[in-house]
Amino acid sequence: MKRNPQKVKWTKAYMQLHGKDMTQVSNIFVDSTFEFERKRNRLERYDRNVAENTLRAIKTIDKLRMAREARHHAMRMKGKKAIEQKAIVKELEQSIHMVNAPLALQQEPSLTLPKINVKIELT
Repeated sequence: MKRNPQKVKWTKAYMQLHGKDMTQVSNIFVDSTFEFERKRNRLERYDRNVAENTLRAIKTIDKLRMAREARHHAMRMKGKKAIEQKAIVKELEQSIHMVNAPLALQQEPSLTLPKINVKIELT
C-alpha cells in the first residue's frame, strides 16, 4: 500500500523512532541507573562562605518577591475600591425607601425587636 513504515504504529521503525521500543527503553533505564549510582558515590565539596551567602540571598530575594507581589496586588485592586463605592451609592439611591431613619424606629415600636430581660445566676 506504499505506506511509510515510520508512520504506521505497529512497525518496528515507528516504535524505535518514537521511543516506544521496549528493548531501547529498558537499556536506557539500566544505563541511567548505573549513571546515577556512579554520580551518587562521589564526594561533593562545598564552600561554606558561598553556601551562607546563597542562603542570605535567598532570604533577600524572598522579601523582594513578597513586596513585588503585594505591590502588584495593590495596583490591581487600586481602581476596585472606587468602583465598589459607586456601586454601593447607586444601590443605596435605588433602595433608599427601604431604609428607615432612627427617629421613625423610635416613633413606631413595631419596627424594632422586643427587649427580653434575662436573669443570670452565678454558681
